[in-house]
Amino acid sequence: MKNVSTYIDMIFCLIVLPVMVMIFLVERWFHNFQWYVIAVGIWLYMLYSLNRIFTVPFLFRDSKKKWISVYLIVCSLGITYMLSRVTLYTPKPNVLDDGIIRFFPAVQQYQQAVWSLFMIVEAFSFAIGLLTQANLQKSRRRAAEAERDKAEIELYKAQIKPHFMFNTLNSLYGLFLTRDKKALESLEKYISMLRYIHTTSMRDFVAISDEVDYIRQYVALQSLRLNEMTSVKMDIDIENNSLQIPPMLLVTFVENCFKHGISPVEESQISILITERNGKLVFSTENKIFPVKRIGEHMGIENCRKRLELLYPGKHVMSNDSDGTFYRVKLCIDLSV
Repeated sequence: MKNVSTYIDMIFCLIVLPVMVMIFLVERWFHNFQWYVIAVGIWLYMLYSLNRIFTVPFLFRDSKKKWISVYLIVCSLGITYMLSRVTLYTPKPNVLDDGIIRFFPAVQQYQQAVWSLFMIVEAFSFAIGLLTQANLQKSRRRAAEAERDKAEIELYKAQIKPHFMFNTLNSLYGLFLTRDKKALESLEKYISMLRYIHTTSMRDFVAISDEVDYIRQYVALQSLRLNEMTSVKMDIDIENNSLQIPPMLLVTFVENCFKHGISPVEESQISILITERNGKLVFSTENKIFPVKRIGEHMGIENCRKRLELLYPGKHVMSNDSDGTFYRVKLCIDLSV
């Protein structure tokens, strides 16, 4: 908008204002009163610049600046009034030089021209100035909202890490407590996953291939502690591995499957589907429900829902439902833009 307003200023000063001046009988006055016409012209350009640079912007500032703006408007009226009161000539009473009857004999043509041009410059400069300020206010509002959203996203990301670490450490604790031979292997995978979390913590987006690899490692880590009663089915088909996605977004839903979808004594199956075609990502999970009350059990899902609303407004559809036996999540995101 800044460039557009600059172009409009140039068009007004170089084209519109000169054309408006030529509409009046300036040529005749310039032949006889050059100094006056030049003074009025300089004043009109000064007035336009004054309004665009100071008067209008100050109206959007604090009360002190607003009073300065009012003072500038009063001064502009005063200077224009003084210019209009300059006596260039004294026409014949009630009759113009060309014989036209005058209805306001006290106001000369050049005085009317000065006030008319003043009103044109005031109206145009205020209109462009107000439009520019309105757009600046809108831009600042959008920037403030973007910063707020970014801070909120960072907060959600910060919440995910301890949430994930708590649940995974809880699983490792169980393996080491039972002296499971897979405990050491699980610890190695956990360290590898922590490395991924650390390297992506300062990034807003990562390649979808990296996120998928991370999910594979997470599933492999969790599968180490499962017995034959639980099976995990994972189907991944990514067309464009370079597409960007927020880190630690999808794994929350996968984590939810292992938190609520496994039992040491009952058969269960966890299904994970990740597909991408033409920039359209489809992610879905399904797990049997084994109710377990844990600290912050709903935090992860709600966290991801809020992140999605901030990152992909109008570009994602998320649904989750339960029939009492199975819990399903389906997420579609348009990553093409």
